[in-house]
Amino acid sequence: MGQTARVSAFAWISAVSLAAWLWLLLCQGFFWRTDVRLPPRREPDVWPYVCVVVPARDEAAVLPDSLPSLLAQEYPGRAEVILVDDGSTDGTGELARDLARRHGGLALTVDSPGEPPTGWTGKLWAVRHGIGLARARGPEFLLLSDADIAHTPDSLRALVASAEGGGFDMVSQMARLRVASVWERLVVPAFVYFFAQLYPFRRIGRKGSRTAAAAGGCVLLRAATADRARVPDAIRHAVIDDVALARAVKHSGGHVWLGLADRVDSVRPYPRLHDLWRMVSRSAYAQLRHNPLLLAGTVAGLALVYLVPPVALAGGAATGDAAAAWLGAAAWLVMTGTYVPMLRYYGQPLWLAPLLPFTAFLYLLMTVDSAVQHYRGRGAAWKGRTYSRPDAVTDEA
Repeated sequence: MGQTARVSAFAWISAVSLAAWLWLLLCQGFFWRTDVRLPPRREPDVWPYVCVVVPARDEAAVLPDSLPSLLAQEYPGRAEVILVDDGSTDGTGELARDLARRHGGLALTVDSPGEPPTGWTGKLWAVRHGIGLARARGPEFLLLSDADIAHTPDSLRALVASAEGGGFDMVSQMARLRVASVWERLVVPAFVYFFAQLYPFRRIGRKGSRTAAAAGGCVLLRAATADRARVPDAIRHAVIDDVALARAVKHSGGHVWLGLADRVDSVRPYPRLHDLWRMVSRSAYAQLRHNPLLLAGTVAGLALVYLVPPVALAGGAATGDAAAAWLGAAAWLVMTGTYVPMLRYYGQPLWLAPLLPFTAFLYLLMTVDSAVQHYRGRGAAWKGRTYSRPDAVTDEA
C-alpha cells in the first residue's frame, strides 16, 4: 500500500507538471513563438535627430567589432554617438577615438562621468552622463546601446521608423547573442527563452498591459519620454536596469515594445560555463527582490516544470508506474516543442531541445548561487564593482 501511495503521488505530481506546461503553451502570451519582430514602419517626412549613448567600461576587446557599426549607420536624419567611458583601465576611450578617426561616419563624442556616487550603479551613472550631454544637443530620440552590440547599417533607420509607425515611446530589441562555443549553444538560447517566458513580448507591446521589460543592449527612447519618466534617476539603484527602465516608461504613460532582433547582435563571447554562470548569477537574486520566499518558490517552480517530466518518465518506467511515465513524457514533449522555435531562431540543431531540463537545472543552480553570493556580501559583482544591495524593482510585471 505504501508503494502504491508513493507511485500515485508521483503520478499526481507529473499531472501537475503537464498541466503547468499546457497552461504555459496556451496562456502565457505565446511566449515560445519567435515572430515578434520590429513592428510596421512609417518613414517620417523629416527624420528626427537621434543621439546614440553608449556606456562603456573596459570594453576594448569588443569595441572594434561594435562601435564602427554605429558610426556607419545609414540614417537619413541627423545622428551622432556619445560614448561614456566609465572609468575604464584598458584604454576604451582612446580606442574609441582611434576607431572614429579610422572609420569615419557619425560624429563621436567620448567623455567620462567619474566614479558613481552612492546609490547609483555604474552603468546607469554613465547613461545619466550620456543623456545629460545629449540633452544639451536637443535630440528627439535617444538610442541606448551597450558597448558589445553591433548594428547593421540600417538598424537605426528601422528602429526610428518602427517607433514612428507604431506610436511607441520606447522600442527595444533583444540582441541576438553569440552562440559559438558548446556552452553558449546549450545556455544562450535558453536564456532568451526563459526571459520571454517571464516577460512575454506580445503582452509588453499591448496597451494597458502591466507587463514591462526591455533589452538593455538596444533601446530607442523618445527624449521627452525619458524626461517624463525621470530616466535614469528614477531607476538609479537598479541592477536589472532594462526591466526597471521599461517599467518607469510604462508607469509614466509610455507605450513600450520589445521583440527579437534581426539587425542587432551581441559580439561579447561567453566561451566557458563560468562566463555564462557569472552573467546569470550576478543579477538573478535581484530579480527575486532578495526575497528568500520568492527564491524557494522559484526553485520549486523550476523543479516542478522542468525537472519533474524527465524524472517522472525515467522513474515511472523503472518502477512500473505507467501513469507517471506517460504524464512525464507528455510534459517533456510539450516542453521540447516550445523550445524548438528559439533553437531555430539561433540556428541550432533541434536535438538540443530535449536537453532543456538539464539547462534549466543549471539556471536553478545559478539562481541559488546568486542568493548565496548576496548573503556573503558580494552581491551583484560586475567589472570590478560590487553592488551588495542592488535595487530590485518593486512593481509587479
